[in-house]
Amino acid sequence: MQRIYPIVVFSFDEPQRPEACTYTVEFPHRKILEFNFEAIQLNRLHWRDYLNQRNPVAAALMAKMQIASEDRPKVKAECLRLIATLRLDPARSRLLSGFVDTYLRLNEPESQMFRVELDRLEPAEQESVMEIVTSWMAQGIEQGIEQGIKRERSLILRLLSRKVGVLPDSVRSRVAAIAIIQLESLGEALLDFSNLSDLETWLAENAEE
Repeated sequence: MQRIYPIVVFSFDEPQRPEACTYTVEFPHRKILEFNFEAIQLNRLHWRDYLNQRNPVAAALMAKMQIASEDRPKVKAECLRLIATLRLDPARSRLLSGFVDTYLRLNEPESQMFRVELDRLEPAEQESVMEIVTSWMAQGIEQGIEQGIKRERSLILRLLSRKVGVLPDSVRSRVAAIAIIQLESLGEALLDFSNLSDLETWLAENAEE
């Protein structure tokens, strides 16, 4: 039988008081359960104590440890430097660096300081970290484009409903499947539609091009 050592990682920012390391269920006449576990409370740990540990989990969790406000850009750069130098596979690198980016969001002045911190890295380290940052930017642009297309498609469907009435599911599916260039053309053409037949005619003539 494999024994399990229970560990709980507390990642909240507040409060900073020590958390309990036991969970108990009891009634006046009997204790039903007493469960003990190892408690790791990130907001009571200091990021500098883990700066030189070649541990991918520690590199990510530093983002939730005690960080002075003026150190936030430096900590983000150091977290990414550690992740980059560990030479992890791409999937793990994206997972850990994504955790850092999510929980250590920087405002514009902090982002400028972050770039200064990157310039202080060794060239090889700087290149590896920039690969991570560039992947974030590319992913953000891609997600932004996809979200923009979804919003545009949703808007056109609403305009069509107001213009020609309730759209059958088959028609909505055809509109949802057309390419973005055709979607823009539909957005212009719908101004001249009077009824559902006009839309169906346009789809028959354009949606399959």
